[in-house]
Amino acid sequence: MSVSPHTERRPRRGFLATAAVLVAAALALLPASPAAAHHGWDGFETDDLVYIAGTVSSDGSWGDPHSLFEVALDAQLPASTPDLTVPEELSGPEDRVRVEAALAYDGPHDELEVIIAPPWWSSSNGLDRALEVGEHFQGVGYINSTDDGLFRPVAFWYGDDQAPVNQVIGDTLPVRAPLPGGTQAGDEPADAPSAVEDPVEMDPPAEDAGSIDGSALETQVVWVVFGAAVVIAVVGGVFYMRSRTRQDERNPDA
Repeated sequence: MSVSPHTERRPRRGFLATAAVLVAAALALLPASPAAAHHGWDGFETDDLVYIAGTVSSDGSWGDPHSLFEVALDAQLPASTPDLTVPEELSGPEDRVRVEAALAYDGPHDELEVIIAPPWWSSSNGLDRALEVGEHFQGVGYINSTDDGLFRPVAFWYGDDQAPVNQVIGDTLPVRAPLPGGTQAGDEPADAPSAVEDPVEMDPPAEDAGSIDGSALETQVVWVVFGAAVVIAVVGGVFYMRSRTRQDERNPDA
């Protein structure tokens, strides 16, 4: 009995289509590289400094290219930044007045995700450890332009002693926006600094390159191995099907 070549091609085409779908799915599951997620200052509402206060509510992720954790906001916030020690880098008159005048957060969320510079940067600017769940946190900074649940501080204070931590480079705010309540002379917003001047977009020093967060690295390795295994299985299946097809063509009566 002869077999139509069209009948043979259909299973092979179906298998190849399935293989392509599996490869695409594996690639889609691979996590985006850190560089793909842009958290630079120009991704935030830098015209509006806001003040937040609350308690750390998650263990967070501490590593490169940035650290992330959540803060449950206090039910009652002061109208603006209370009397806090402003980090030395922001103690110039044009920056200090803006930090101290930042209005309290009045957005829809009771909890915000906070992004800060990686440990290699923060450790030399006032924070040499991971924050603990339940620890008091205050910050002055910006809400993300596309994710209103993400907050990035220019400075923050932690613990009962309200230890200050700087989060800017160049001893200046990313943007010196007009003060709340009206524009003053010289208050025109300045351009945001380049990525080179942003701690969350800088490469760690060579001596700290091996200190990247272990769990994040392990997760990436797992996904890469999984994707490679799927691709190998698909390629092996394709070669197997081709081999079987050739054998069937040589032995049509088998």
